[in-house]
Amino acid sequence: MAAINHSLASFHFVGDDLVPSELTALLGTAPTEAHAKGDGITSTSGATRVARTGHWTLKAERREPEDLEGQVFEVLDRLPSDLRIWEQLAKFQPHFFCGIFMGSGNDGMDLSPRLLLALGLRGISLGFDIYDAHD
Repeated sequence: MAAINHSLASFHFVGDDLVPSELTALLGTAPTEAHAKGDGITSTSGATRVARTGHWTLKAERREPEDLEGQVFEVLDRLPSDLRIWEQLAKFQPHFFCGIFMGSGNDGMDLSPRLLLALGLRGISLGFDIYDAHD
């Protein structure tokens, strides 16, 4: 199995009643990006839109070659390990978004039981966008 070229990972909470400052205080770390429902959001192009829901994001550093497990633990190590806190946060749909960029037409990767357990205990879903080398 060939190695994945590089990976991106970002962790998200979303919810209409999400208040970024309250979530930041509970988590004990500052987000990479955050906004409340109704906030104005300006894109890099200068366009402004109104946030339809609250959002709190913490991004891991890009890894080349791919090290998705390292990226997920980079983020989790900054967040509380107390599972009672994660029970309170379940309403904000904790989720990792992962971008996987293949170097060839048939690359592959594995996720360890340690990683899957850490996510499962916290109620965190894991989503992937997988990009072909030719994209």
